[in-house]
Amino acid sequence: MSTTDNKYPMWPAIVHAKCPRCRRGDMFTTPMYGFKSQKMNTTCPHCGLVFEREPGYFYVAMFVSYALFVAEMVTLAVAISVLSGSRNPWVYVSIIIAVGVALSPFNFRYSRVLLLHWLTPGLHYHPEMSEDIIKENSVK
Repeated sequence: MSTTDNKYPMWPAIVHAKCPRCRRGDMFTTPMYGFKSQKMNTTCPHCGLVFEREPGYFYVAMFVSYALFVAEMVTLAVAISVLSGSRNPWVYVSIIIAVGVALSPFNFRYSRVLLLHWLTPGLHYHPEMSEDIIKENSVK
């Protein structure tokens, strides 16, 4: 299989929080929004990749989450200004805080997904890891 023949494309793998190496295994065991807190798998259930590359690896995800938060809030502030034309700071503060709290599960999940998919050197998609042979070997 050539490197240009991607059996599992990158964008659906990012959107569905799949493993960056095989793009088949789920990174999280729980849904993004729910009554239980988000739980991340320690290893990929399909290819066995250890998600936490080194101790404290996901502290870097806080910086990615901060960048996501700033981009979302600046966009929201511009949208509030354009749509409402309000100059009252409490309108901005209340809407931005409410939306920030509502988007925090999204930021938590996708900061880790983006960190693993784009910002981890040496971690790339391996089409051969996407095959079902790995699951068959674990059954034997």
